[in-house]
Amino acid sequence: MTYRFEFRPYRRRFVRSLTTNHGNWDIREGIIVRLIDESGKVGWGEIVPISWFGSETLEQALDFCCQLPEKITDEIILSIPDELPACQFGFESALEMGKEDAENEIHQFPASSYLTYSALLPAGEAALNQWETLWEQGYRTFKWKIGVYAIAHELKIFESLIHTLPSSTKLRLDANGGLSYEEANLWLWTGDNLKANRESTLEIEFIEQPLGVEQFQQMLELSMNYETAIALDESVATLGQLAACYQQGWRGIFVIKPGIVGSPSRLRKFCQQHKIDAVFSSVFETAIARLAGLQLAAELSRNNRAVGFGIDHFFEQHETSFQKLWNNL
Repeated sequence: MTYRFEFRPYRRRFVRSLTTNHGNWDIREGIIVRLIDESGKVGWGEIVPISWFGSETLEQALDFCCQLPEKITDEIILSIPDELPACQFGFESALEMGKEDAENEIHQFPASSYLTYSALLPAGEAALNQWETLWEQGYRTFKWKIGVYAIAHELKIFESLIHTLPSSTKLRLDANGGLSYEEANLWLWTGDNLKANRESTLEIEFIEQPLGVEQFQQMLELSMNYETAIALDESVATLGQLAACYQQGWRGIFVIKPGIVGSPSRLRKFCQQHKIDAVFSSVFETAIARLAGLQLAAELSRNNRAVGFGIDHFFEQHETSFQKLWNNL
């Protein structure tokens, strides 16, 4: 099959800076891809790199798009190299959407009716002021960034959080690889201590990527020493990393960011073959990549874990259709 290929870059400003151990992030940049087949059917895709997380850079993705001809084939799309995982995802999801003749209106995705969502809280004390608004919007799982400020300060905020959050809340702590080994032990001990406290029913669901990617063996050891679960994130950013960690013995939680992991078809094959415990998570994409990511989550989530796509409050503009989004670029 041959497709007419078009692309348009975009920039979206966050309502407030997203602060993580990687630094401050103010503007989300990406590329919208449109494929039109010979019958006029349209497939939408989105390339949403996060280079510091393990994907290609935006410049590399733009260079790749610029060197492609105006007409491309399935073979070209399915041969995008592994060094361009965000491009693999964007093009292949556009291909799938076009072939399925998917409904292009954002709010009509049936799987979203049975997926539950985790909302991202801001780092530091700001979390104390925002969780209630998100709770009123229906969220019951929250992710809070740690490893951003001094651990003593964050533990004090954590104490306040667990005493103000409703008891049925699930809380995820995301360190983005920013803890020392001693700090990781302290957070995991804190989680175990909370679990042992019979007066509290609030649960730390997991601590996400406590140590750097190069400290895989230490995270494997820590996962065996504490009841509080560890989830790998930066360590499994791409399909190659995902497979490598599995081969090295990781059987805990894998956080999968569909927008940068690589080929959706190969991701399906891996998840179905190995039956991993996966949490699907946003890369601050527009509604186009969000739809493709949620479809994968609906297919491949095994343990009813909330998907980490509760990020709408980080942007002002919310699109009503893919075509309008395209027209506004």
